[in-house]
Amino acid sequence: MEQKTPLYERHVAAGGKIVPFAGWLLPVQYSGVIAEHKAVRSACGLFDVSHMGELVLRGADALANVNRLMTNDFSGMYEGQARYSPMCYEDGGVVDDLIVYKVSDTVYFIVVNAANKDKDAAWIREHLTGDCAMEDWSDRVAQLALQGPRAEEILRKLTSDIPEKNYSAVLRGTVKGMACMVSRTGYTGEDGFELYCAPADAPALWDALLEAGEPFGLIPCGLGARDTLRLEAAMPLYSHELSPAINPYEAVLGIFVKLEKPDFIGKAALEQARPISRRRVGLKITGRGIAREECPVYDGEKQIGVVTSGTHCPWLGQAVAMAMVDVAYKEPGTVVQVDVRGRKVEAEVVKTPFYKRA
Repeated sequence: MEQKTPLYERHVAAGGKIVPFAGWLLPVQYSGVIAEHKAVRSACGLFDVSHMGELVLRGADALANVNRLMTNDFSGMYEGQARYSPMCYEDGGVVDDLIVYKVSDTVYFIVVNAANKDKDAAWIREHLTGDCAMEDWSDRVAQLALQGPRAEEILRKLTSDIPEKNYSAVLRGTVKGMACMVSRTGYTGEDGFELYCAPADAPALWDALLEAGEPFGLIPCGLGARDTLRLEAAMPLYSHELSPAINPYEAVLGIFVKLEKPDFIGKAALEQARPISRRRVGLKITGRGIAREECPVYDGEKQIGVVTSGTHCPWLGQAVAMAMVDVAYKEPGTVVQVDVRGRKVEAEVVKTPFYKRA
């Protein structure tokens, strides 16, 4: 049976179209995906992302464990700093991609994908060593995402606890008197914030943000716009651009693999993973049609890859896709064809992200 976030009643009352997603009942849209997508690009949108998982590593060996579990290097971080990383299996395939915050020298806060939370928690727990314990805080935390070019103006009406740098957080802030971790992060390609609070405070925080943001064009947004926004920004989604069968180099996330650090899970395999034979690319659909996940990609009669995500991007007014293709076809300008429901539609390899904020 699907779970409800602390904001479920707010979504129903606001006319959100509720759908099951990763074991949760969440709004796929309110006013419509196109309107919500454009609001985030031009003004601001508010998302309920309370379904995400939160895990805490605690102990004198917390940092050593984070560095052994993740491919990125978490040494030298300041308190409140965040870093993105894949977490890999021994063979280099990806368990999940996640964000890690340094709370203190002995405490690290990890945000994981909702569908992977239990799997990630079990994997981490099985691989802990030394003085380090893991706590699952997912039921103790609600998460709201305020995203768009006017996000900071809106949030400043409710708090002075604004992190200045991207991928940093005010760990112990308050927003309209409610205790919050305020993080300058997001999954839309825009400036914005992710607010972590007690579940009991989530409805009041939601209401306060919508009220403060109304003069700025803030509207509530659902899962549909979240997906089109992240795709337009060419941000990977687990089970699409990342999976146990896709390594970070193939996903073009090699910048987050630090082979120079001491041993980590998957290091030996990743040291042998290059040169890669396939990689993630962006496609602009130049023919008539919209490429979707699992559509085959061709060069003439030869299949050279498969679409991992695809949509029509409301802000760009253009159908785009991400695909995993043979490396011979990675260069921008390369012309390929995508099989859309039995019909081959022309496409062109392009640089990503498709959209980048000014």
